[in-house]
Amino acid sequence: MAGSDLNDIEFSGEIWYWRGPAPWYFITVPDEESAYFEAESNFVTYGWGMIPVTAEIGASVWDTSMFPKDGRYILPVKAAVRRAEDLDDGDVPTVRLRLRSWT
Repeated sequence: MAGSDLNDIEFSGEIWYWRGPAPWYFITVPDEESAYFEAESNFVTYGWGMIPVTAEIGASVWDTSMFPKDGRYILPVKAAVRRAEDLDDGDVPTVRLRLRSWT
């Protein structure tokens, strides 16, 4: 698991588009990093297994929440970040995540 310390988790992941009733773009957090967040989730999670994080891609930093899907976590990537970092479906950016408190 890459990262500068235990509070910052860094990985590369592919952006994918979910065409559900509320379409959105996501990055799936890899297995090892998902296991870390799962282990820490009791301290920060709120409803439905949501985990609050501060996310960074390039120069973009935003607060969001990951949620569990198929044994891993998925990170929503909002339109403003995709525009600022010139990202689209299938791109593989480097992501840095840091747990944050939801309170």
